[in-house]
Amino acid sequence: MVQPLDHLKESPSQTAGPYVHIGCTPNFTGISGVYPQDLGHEMITGEVSGTAIRITGRVIDGTGTPLRDAMIEIWQPDAAGLFNSPAETRGTADPNFTGWGRAASDMVTGEFAFDTVKPGAVPFVDGRLQAPHVTFWVVARGINLGLHTRMYFPDEDAANAADPILTRIEHQNRVRTLIAETPAEGHYHFDIHLQGPNETVFFDI
Repeated sequence: MVQPLDHLKESPSQTAGPYVHIGCTPNFTGISGVYPQDLGHEMITGEVSGTAIRITGRVIDGTGTPLRDAMIEIWQPDAAGLFNSPAETRGTADPNFTGWGRAASDMVTGEFAFDTVKPGAVPFVDGRLQAPHVTFWVVARGINLGLHTRMYFPDEDAANAADPILTRIEHQNRVRTLIAETPAEGHYHFDIHLQGPNETVFFDI
């Protein structure tokens, strides 16, 4: 017989900060001896197909201040649009590319960086191709649940215009918050705004 549990108190919620980036990226924060290197630190493990790129950015709060205690993870396919996952059934992903990365924001500048490859297009559930993109997951102080967003590429105008996710965004003027900037060839910069007029589009996953 099921007993009532009204004698149990509700556990308080816990935000992801301020120590999650320390526990998950100890080498980055100067704590040695936990892992040989931080998990997700290296996405390219050998010679890879496609174009190597660097992604940088910041997580910016509602006052315009970059967070210096955020942790960012990214997930993406390889240059051929294949994921490094047992669930991938369309082919074999590049063995020298993990497809997943983790980084902490710099404690002075708030900037994060990933060395990766430009992803290929992947099919949507209805078979239409999605524009090349990188999925982001962000945690930091004050964020109870990780925030999901995407970064699209500014040199993929035609693909972005037809992307089945971007075209579903009701306020199309906000699509620009998902498009990276290109400070230099092979370098994409993507700032994630948590609040304010430039608030990034986040996805309910």
